[in-house]
Amino acid sequence: MVSPPARAWMLQTMPNPEPRPIRPADVGELHEMVRELADFEKIGHLVKSSPGDLADAIFGQRLLEALVIDRPGGDGLAAFALFYRNFSSFTGKPGLWLEDLYVRPDFRGTGFGKSLFTAFIDTARQRGCGRAEWSVLDWNQPAVDFYRAHGGELMPDWRICRITFKD
Repeated sequence: MVSPPARAWMLQTMPNPEPRPIRPADVGELHEMVRELADFEKIGHLVKSSPGDLADAIFGQRLLEALVIDRPGGDGLAAFALFYRNFSSFTGKPGLWLEDLYVRPDFRGTGFGKSLFTAFIDTARQRGCGRAEWSVLDWNQPAVDFYRAHGGELMPDWRICRITFKD
């Protein structure tokens, strides 16, 4: 973690974050951050994916897309957003589902999350999507507040259900 004085200096001198599409060389670190996110959500034991799985989904099968933000100075990644296409039978249009948005702790409050979320929403609009959707854990109040502040509507009557298939 960055010390408070160093963090204050970093925030004052940091350029505006610019999301960019992921590159194959980023996949290993992306997977590390997926594990960090799962640990934060207290479900790290559920991560079964490998960097190869992510690389195949993004660059092979093209099932998944990723935007990343580099750390200032270019020494690795600071944040990512993973999303994929879906379809709404109600709107009759495709949509985008934001699977994960993660900002490493040292870079929270820097605008990186806002920049990634805005890029995700802009991508959905540019593609003519009827919806952009995501889920948020009800106990993660900072994330709930973040999404509400950026126009997200929490759907109180909806809950996500899941069946997990065992290997």
